[in-house]
Amino acid sequence: MNVTPGQDHGTIVASGAAAGPVVVLAEPLSFWGGVDPATGTVIDVHHPAHGASLAGAVVLMPTSRGSCSGSGVLLELALSGRNPAALIFAGPEDTLTLGAIVASEMFGRRIPVARLSAEAFATLSCARHATITSDGISADGGQVHIPLAAAADAGLQLSSSDRGMLDGKDGIAAQQAMRILVAMASQQGATELLDVTRAHVDGCIYAGPANLVFAAKMEELGARVRIPTTMNAISVDHANWRRQGVAPEFGEPAARLAETYVRMGCQASFTCAPYTLREPPRFGEPIGWSESNAVIFANSVLGARTAKHPDFLDFCIAVTGRAPLAGAFLDEGRRARRTVRVELPEGADSAAWPLIGYLAGLASPDRIPLIKGLAKTQPTRDDLKALCAAFGTTSAAAMLHIEGITPEADSLGGVPEDEVVITREDLAAGWRKLSEGPADVDLVAIGSPHASLDECRAVAERLDGRPVGTAIAVIITAGREVVAAAEVDGTLARLARSGVAIIPDLCWCSITRPVFPEQAKVVLTNSGKYAHYGPGLSGCAVRLGTLDDCIEAALTGAAPARLPAWLS
Repeated sequence: MNVTPGQDHGTIVASGAAAGPVVVLAEPLSFWGGVDPATGTVIDVHHPAHGASLAGAVVLMPTSRGSCSGSGVLLELALSGRNPAALIFAGPEDTLTLGAIVASEMFGRRIPVARLSAEAFATLSCARHATITSDGISADGGQVHIPLAAAADAGLQLSSSDRGMLDGKDGIAAQQAMRILVAMASQQGATELLDVTRAHVDGCIYAGPANLVFAAKMEELGARVRIPTTMNAISVDHANWRRQGVAPEFGEPAARLAETYVRMGCQASFTCAPYTLREPPRFGEPIGWSESNAVIFANSVLGARTAKHPDFLDFCIAVTGRAPLAGAFLDEGRRARRTVRVELPEGADSAAWPLIGYLAGLASPDRIPLIKGLAKTQPTRDDLKALCAAFGTTSAAAMLHIEGITPEADSLGGVPEDEVVITREDLAAGWRKLSEGPADVDLVAIGSPHASLDECRAVAERLDGRPVGTAIAVIITAGREVVAAAEVDGTLARLARSGVAIIPDLCWCSITRPVFPEQAKVVLTNSGKYAHYGPGLSGCAVRLGTLDDCIEAALTGAAPARLPAWLS
């Protein structure tokens, strides 16, 4: 049947022709940590489509969620030929769309991307096979036809310097970066680009050869950043990976990727928590950040302004100093559209924050929430960091508001369209979901996102010099500045005496064996983010626990799955 009662029912976002079996994902998916970049198989154990193959399929999903690095995974799949044949979304989507734009712009690998109306999306979801052309989607032997139109021209206005870059006056690399920016701005409906003061590059994680191919190509074209640009955690401890036993076939390209970005002018900060560096962004400051937890923290807690930029777009922003004026740069893109009311029990401690973030993201997967019910709490910055990181695993939104806590909750909390309640029972069920698994623990993982100095001190204080168990590893990942500060104040020595390792540069979402201990099969973490991504990334059972649980496991090698005292 034709789904064409007098109007277009789909928009082509990235052009191309493709055909394949239809695979429908009932909920959003993060390609980073959710899809194996080597095979195209869904590895997110918490996703309903776990185990499904997306390679060669026409993939339908509402939108993506989670990590900004999903664009890098899609490029990796495109360069190896294991990519989805096409991506069909029910609403706005940036991360995978940008991956498709880069694959086409720089490497000639086309992955069609389209957005459909609710009616057309539902119709195509029932099909078994689909073919995409420039003007439509046909399915099941022509029984279904959905016309596609070009995206409406929002009238993107470029400045004279923008046009100069686009014409190649600032070099080939800046021209390529501007071409990608313009393509992204156009599909976002932006009418102009804006100056940003700083950038943070997430694409320095070595998810596979594609990330290095992109960086090397940009360096070959003469790329240099023109604004202060920090770098995310990388995939190796840059100074020590050889003595740690990392295989050269992984360690060398991972280190080379980081070095390539440094040569192009990026700072070797190597942290996924750039808001902890000296002089974090100020309220209202326009920045061009990637890395989902950092974007959400910057927008929500600091009140800075950045869209949730996908990998590769972040570097294009760094090279040009410009970003599309869209999304969370605009007041309208920062307004809460759903209330999430949390029925938080009395006595809740720091373990509540990653759980609340995780469940708030599930409750508001595609829109900014105003979280209520927490106004009487007194969260630390580390609590808010944990909440933002966990929220970013389950929601596509670039920020959140917390009534009575975050700086724009009063002004942009607005009048949300609806309300979802997270009950005590929901909290308990969410904790059980993330904490289930064997009581015996092989590895305690702290620092996802990177641990702060206060978090390092808290572990040292609770261990109080006692040695960790002989059969267990305890590892904290942290940024270089935090590790240096921990050395100066004696925290590093205290942790070392207990047998705790602090590893700089990499983080839990990029760690590999043997730095991730070979014998580890069961991992306990206090990070909601890593409890979600960890099973797919490591192949281990990864459980969420309180910090007390982590200390108990460190000392005894075991911590049974149980509710925190305030939920019991």
